Amino acid sequence: MPPILVWLSNLLPTNPIAVRIVAGGSRRTQHLLLRSGYLALMIAILLIGLLGGEGSMKQLATRGAGAFSVVSFGQVALICVLTPIFMAGAIVQEASPRTWDILLTTPLSNLQIVLGNIFGRLFFIIALLLSTFPLFVLTQFFGGVPGEAIFTSYAIAASSALIVATTAVTLSVTRSAGKRAVFVFYAAVVMYLFATYAADAYARQGAVIGIGTGATQTTIFTAFNPFLALESALSSTNYVPYAPGTAPFTPFAPLYETPARSFCLICIAASVAMVVWSTMRLRVIGTRGPRVSWWRALLGTGAGARGTRESRRVGSNPIAWRENMLRSQSVAGMFGRWLFLGLGACVGLVVCGLHHQGTISSSDLRLALLGIVGAEIAVVLLTAVSVSATAVSREREDGTLDILLTTPIQPGPYLAGKLRGIVQFLVPMLLVPFVTLGTVSLYVLFGGFGAAQGVMVTEPFLTATVTGPLVLPEGALLVLVNLVAVTAFAIMVGLQWSLRTKGTIGSVMAAIGVLGLLGIVLGTCATALGASVPYVGAAAAAASPLNMLFATVTPVTSVEESMNDPVAMRTSLAVGTVVACVLYGVACFLMHASMKRGFMMVVRRLAGTS
Repeated sequence: MPPILVWLSNLLPTNPIAVRIVAGGSRRTQHLLLRSGYLALMIAILLIGLLGGEGSMKQLATRGAGAFSVVSFGQVALICVLTPIFMAGAIVQEASPRTWDILLTTPLSNLQIVLGNIFGRLFFIIALLLSTFPLFVLTQFFGGVPGEAIFTSYAIAASSALIVATTAVTLSVTRSAGKRAVFVFYAAVVMYLFATYAADAYARQGAVIGIGTGATQTTIFTAFNPFLALESALSSTNYVPYAPGTAPFTPFAPLYETPARSFCLICIAASVAMVVWSTMRLRVIGTRGPRVSWWRALLGTGAGARGTRESRRVGSNPIAWRENMLRSQSVAGMFGRWLFLGLGACVGLVVCGLHHQGTISSSDLRLALLGIVGAEIAVVLLTAVSVSATAVSREREDGTLDILLTTPIQPGPYLAGKLRGIVQFLVPMLLVPFVTLGTVSLYVLFGGFGAAQGVMVTEPFLTATVTGPLVLPEGALLVLVNLVAVTAFAIMVGLQWSLRTKGTIGSVMAAIGVLGLLGIVLGTCATALGASVPYVGAAAAAASPLNMLFATVTPVTSVEESMNDPVAMRTSLAVGTVVACVLYGVACFLMHASMKRGFMMVVRRLAGTS
């Protein structure tokens, strides 16, 4: 075989790292179940989309096209959710100094190490994508689905997976990530999707085509979000790309004219750039010896920073102190939470200032609040799940749990300390939605400080109109209380899976799946009750922080049946919040009791595993 072919083969097909990752993952039952569940979910979505009464061939083609769109968006959504989970192994395992030290002593080149890590883990995502190809081909039998749309959907999903995978491996190569960065990485992906979608929704209002058509043109954000790029390709009559030569900014014309293609090219270019940078920086990490980080030396924290330090009080529960302090020692732990809180306050002030000046309307402010606060709530819950789901499994992997079990600490205080320590760590983040929404609530309470358009909104309600405040002032407190209760429940679910799962990746994946499914069910039921049952439907909004947010910002559309008596509706929201907190508290207590009873049995069963 020519040397060039041998070199290319060693980069990917016969790359030892890629072969090791693929061979190891292919034998895991969890991966098999995940692939089977993914395919089963896609089949269910397709069948539900095709259900309907008998009709003409045209109606059948319409249902086929609609089912294809639902499956395409569902596939991109699942890829965005599952890719960080698969790639978290690159951050957690390969970021270990011992792993990299061993890799750097092998004959493998820098490029082989980087590409092996990327495509070895990306193989499973590509396998998931290819498993749904027969479903997409099946939709063509009903008509209405061009072949080009299928390949466009696959290109967008594959590009999304590629950019996320490359980013994860880049974090691993820098060795600045580690286990604490998994939840930050996951939260960053969610925040990016929320932020670009909200920015596009605001920009679309200035790109409406005609009056009463509902069609809008693409924006500069379309090519930077996979869902928007897919929408521009599949719903080109409602989300219309600019014609050649008509883009508002000529230097960025491809972003407006061909957003789907531009998204794929941006992902590929960014991935290539990160691969090149990672390849060049790979050997640099091998020269790093043990040293104190610059920020630790500046703040005087960490071993050796000042030689000695005074002893610290650990409180009544040392596990709670350790859990809080352990996660607060990183840069993200020390600064990220407080910067996140400051950003929330600044965002609230900015949207109030724009509304006061008349730059944005009341509907724009509501839309901004839903997008921003919704993203903040999602980040808090994802962080809570990711942190709690690795709290025990991480200690099992590094052997710390075996040491803790030799101390007089009992299972009850151990689990309670985990819950208390994680909640203490998350306090600044829990305050972010409250601060953002509270800033707008104060703005409403003070009458908009003389804003010309005022803070009262008149909206159509059934056969009449209803006038109410821009947001419910007490909503900020209700959202905070509800979020704290739901976060505590999410932490307990994460701890349960962390206790019963051998590795951190499996525990995070299972906890996010359970809470995601539970959130969808509760949110859907609460939405249906709010639209059909008066007052009880308003109280049911407390089942989910996102439903409570919608009921606070847009009560007419969220709890429509309760708007006959606004005072009773607001009372129902408060009562529902109290009831939900009690129910979530009871659930946390029961889960804690169950885990405490089975703690020793589960720990002994998994002892010595990693």
